[in-house]
Amino acid sequence: MPPIRDKFTIHSKAVVCQDVELKGDITIGAGTIVHPKATIFAIAGPIVIGSGCIIEEGAIIVNRRKEVMRIGDDNLFEIGCRVESPTVGNCNTICTRARVHHTLRMSSYCVIGAGVLVVPTEDEMLDEYTVIYGPVAERRIWSGRGKVQEMDLRRKHAEYLREMLPKFNRLRRGDGT
Repeated sequence: MPPIRDKFTIHSKAVVCQDVELKGDITIGAGTIVHPKATIFAIAGPIVIGSGCIIEEGAIIVNRRKEVMRIGDDNLFEIGCRVESPTVGNCNTICTRARVHHTLRMSSYCVIGAGVLVVPTEDEMLDEYTVIYGPVAERRIWSGRGKVQEMDLRRKHAEYLREMLPKFNRLRRGDGT
């Protein structure tokens, strides 16, 4: 297997801390925030991260497939989660210490609960508004009530991080694309 060539495209309005581990062909969109100690590995294929995402400390995003891993806009990857899903829609939340296997594709407004391990035996696409929770990965469909408040809160969270992270961390510079 040939060595992985690093190619990072970081939007000028993204906030990516210097202490982030990046490997492979990675594109980070406008307004996305990547905390220190996060890991993003494009092992087999490239990773494209949309705008307004928040990737917290210890979060690990890995693409083991040859196809492009697409992560939509306004997603939240909480502390210590691991995501290998080839497709992540918009406005999803992957909670603390959750693990999402590469056989699962996520649509939009999905929530993977804290500590949940999601490993489908064959490729599966989650319906919109799916919530997976509990020790046995139970599922239900969220009504969507409160999504406006959730997005407002996430925007405030991002605004706070854009102000505070540069004060205490060195940042990787974007290339203006």
